[in-house]
Amino acid sequence: MLERLKKSDRFHKPSGPVVLAIMDGVGIGKYAEGDAVLSALTPNLDALKANYPYTTLKAHGMAVGLPSDDDMGNSEVGHNAIGCGRVFDQGASLVNQAIATGALFAGNAWKEVTGNAVQNQSALHLIGLFSDGNVHSHMDHLKALVKGAKEAGVKRVRVHTLLDGRDVEKTSAHLYVEDFERFLAEVNAGDGFDAKIASGGGRMNITMDRYGADWSMVARGWKTHVRGEGRTFGSAAEAIRVLREETEAIDQDLPAFVIVGEDGRPVGPIVDNDSVVFFNFRGDRALELTSAFEDDEFPYFDRGQRPKVVYAGMMQYDGDKGIPSRFLVSPPAIDRTLGEFLANEGVRMFAISETQKYGHVTYFFNGNRLGKFNEQLESYQEITSDILPFEQRPWMKAAEITDAVIAAIESGQYDFIRLNFPNGDMVGHTGVYAAAEIAVETVDLCLARLMKAVRKAGGVMLVSADHGNADDMFEHEKKTGAVKSEEDGTPKAKTAHSLNPVPCHLYAPANPDAYSKALRPGLGISSLAATCMNLLGFEAPEDYDPSLLETGK
Repeated sequence: MLERLKKSDRFHKPSGPVVLAIMDGVGIGKYAEGDAVLSALTPNLDALKANYPYTTLKAHGMAVGLPSDDDMGNSEVGHNAIGCGRVFDQGASLVNQAIATGALFAGNAWKEVTGNAVQNQSALHLIGLFSDGNVHSHMDHLKALVKGAKEAGVKRVRVHTLLDGRDVEKTSAHLYVEDFERFLAEVNAGDGFDAKIASGGGRMNITMDRYGADWSMVARGWKTHVRGEGRTFGSAAEAIRVLREETEAIDQDLPAFVIVGEDGRPVGPIVDNDSVVFFNFRGDRALELTSAFEDDEFPYFDRGQRPKVVYAGMMQYDGDKGIPSRFLVSPPAIDRTLGEFLANEGVRMFAISETQKYGHVTYFFNGNRLGKFNEQLESYQEITSDILPFEQRPWMKAAEITDAVIAAIESGQYDFIRLNFPNGDMVGHTGVYAAAEIAVETVDLCLARLMKAVRKAGGVMLVSADHGNADDMFEHEKKTGAVKSEEDGTPKAKTAHSLNPVPCHLYAPANPDAYSKALRPGLGISSLAATCMNLLGFEAPEDYDPSLLETGK
């Protein structure tokens, strides 16, 4: 049974709600050149920093459960940390451990997918994000699976590559292909083992949709990976070169392609009796293709004849629904989250974002748990995202989110409100600097409206972020910090998250003397949970990471 929270003698709940505003992808840049947060017009964030308690928080690497501090944070692990109040080993770390110890290859799921391919003399297909960004997947994991398949006696492996250019440099896919082809040449040498790249395409064009925002992406991926239908090329390297020249798209947006052999036939369609592994460890962009393979009832697009395969995910992507039914590595066991504790104390809660981050402020925030802890106490609202390139609408749905939060504040129905503005992250990923500036300015304008509503209601607001992105829009040389340039001399755009800290502001205009004049330095975003508990009048559990509030009255 969940323990009860202790009422605080130091902090007392304000008359209005406690609001947690997460500015997705808004960090504190290391370099002025390329920092769209710094160059944007942000009078409200500037005023918060100048006039109210402020600190910076760690939001990457080991501070959010990733293997090393060279690993950028992301929205999944960021919202896990914020909502769970502690740091759990995340997908990348868990898969690394499972491979290093051999536990992955000793597990039943791996034995089932490889055993099926051996018994039926069929192919093992590996589908996933083709990079070492370590946000959804890692090339080392893919290579380990290929080697493990060979050792298990599998004779044919087909790899379906989802090109990144989002968590890594925007036009680096050819480098990963070149490296992987060298690896394949080595592993294919002798003894009849045959591993090939079979298909691919940009991750924002095919397969890796999330939250049901655009099922046509998944339909294109199904047609490409499973049916082997689409534009054909003799190699992945040729496909990337030609499609870049024709479309001028960066990797994440490249169209789909199918690899054919000398006979002109696809080298790796997925057919009956094959095995399939989705080697992404992160779940949000793996759920929909998993559903296409596993669900008997499937209304989202016409799959045609669904092949009978043995399917597994790298990890379990949804523990509540048991998706997928077979997985290679167990996910982190997250419990006793902020939301669960607050529901247990009768706290009324409201959570909101638009489609792109709705699952983060609900599912990931609640420790990878779908649904609510208490239907009577919790309300969730999703604002439908536009289906178009985010640089074309950098304001996204921030105004609509703000409208709904203001209505929630004014209703008096909620004690704790959490929201996510996706702009800094989703627009930052496009690499379009001017759009990223507008995205940050949009969030700043919306914060002004929230501040007014919070002040009027006698509430308190924490403003922070889950990781950086818009704060680091140019590629920099690691040693010198100099901006890298394109061939025409323009700055080379960066589309990945940053390794930078994020801001944290405490806005308590109704009773500023109730809290410390400064927030504790040196902590991570996991400390936001204990801070929210304090602001709501509770002491945090002893095993939670420390609150940012040092004193109270």
